[in-house]
Amino acid sequence: MKETENAFCSERETHEELLELVNRQMPEETKLYELAELFKIFGDSTRMRILFVLFEAEVCVCDLSAVLQMTPSAISHQLKILKQSKLVKYRREGKSVFYSLADDHVRSIIRQGMEHVEE
Repeated sequence: MKETENAFCSERETHEELLELVNRQMPEETKLYELAELFKIFGDSTRMRILFVLFEAEVCVCDLSAVLQMTPSAISHQLKILKQSKLVKYRREGKSVFYSLADDHVRSIIRQGMEHVEE
């Protein structure tokens, strides 16, 4: 197919069996909205940088601030968004608070995303 050709069917025809299958499997609109909101969180390069640090290690805000060369306030703001989205978790140890990825799902999303962009 030439690049200038339209990628449309030459005849208007629906495939009822396929449409029925898709309609049965289609998630509710609220779930699709939640999924879109989740992917918006990944659409910010600062948050991605934070997630990549947490992909490698559990760290405190001071460590994140140093490695990303950002103010602790800016880091904390982004961590709040990541916590609300259930992408990171934290634990307190004495006076320090350490952040890490929330679970293996987050790790898998990041890993698969990188594999996709590196293809």
